[in-house]
Amino acid sequence: MTENIAASAVVASGAEIAEHVLIAHYCVIEKKASLGDSAKLGVGCVLAGGSQIGPGCVLGNYVTVGEGARLEQGVTVGDHTVIAPGTVIGRNSFLGSNSTIGRLPKAAATSTVKNQPGMKPLRLGPDCIIGCSTVLYAGTVLGEGVFVGDRALIREKCLIGNKVVVGSGSVVENDTTIGQYTKIQTASYITAYMDIAERVFIAPMVTTTNDNYMGRTEKRFQRIKGATIGKGARIGGGSILLPGIEVAEESFIAAGALVTKDTERAKIHIGFPARPVREVPSDELLEE
Repeated sequence: MTENIAASAVVASGAEIAEHVLIAHYCVIEKKASLGDSAKLGVGCVLAGGSQIGPGCVLGNYVTVGEGARLEQGVTVGDHTVIAPGTVIGRNSFLGSNSTIGRLPKAAATSTVKNQPGMKPLRLGPDCIIGCSTVLYAGTVLGEGVFVGDRALIREKCLIGNKVVVGSGSVVENDTTIGQYTKIQTASYITAYMDIAERVFIAPMVTTTNDNYMGRTEKRFQRIKGATIGKGARIGGGSILLPGIEVAEESFIAAGALVTKDTERAKIHIGFPARPVREVPSDELLEE
């Protein structure tokens, strides 16, 4: 076993190292950290006390794993990624390079969102794929098989269902729920306090909003709310959804539309502002 630990690596007494582990130069493994069978650490990795690296995990160069974080079996982590204390990464997940996983929020003094001590760590389900240069916040839960593209950001206290896709460069703000199998395409902005049902499609460059007062008056704190999007709705590229509106199930919002009021179920809406024009074809509706 010691033949697989580089001479320049520092392994504290009390660290638990299984068989067939490979530890490259300049790694630091603190007391009570553990590495499962056949785990591999690249150059310069740091494992804080109590962190757990499961069997078969592969960490790239200069990965930092915070205190008490847990990587389950078969997780792969790219170079220069930071995993915050207490974070849980489900089995066989992939984290791209230069990402920040599970960071605590730090609010601006003028933000409607305030710092919240004691927030629960981030949890990723099994088989997730997280792209390069992504940022995932604490307090959020990702289900099984979630895909998050490069440079995307998901804020705190979000619930992301199984098999959701969040495209490259997209932003999901805090306190938002996204149902399973929903797809959010490249560079869309999902504002805070939204509820998105399952099997929704959101095309590239969609913008959602949640504050009709645009930062003015105290009333905004009571009335701030993003859109609610029903099951199977489809939102075309470059559309804008105003605060608090409800997009009904199976609604089809054409590209470039401005949605200023609640939509009708299974109707196509077009225009600026959007208006219903006809029924969605029956062969495009989700099967019951």
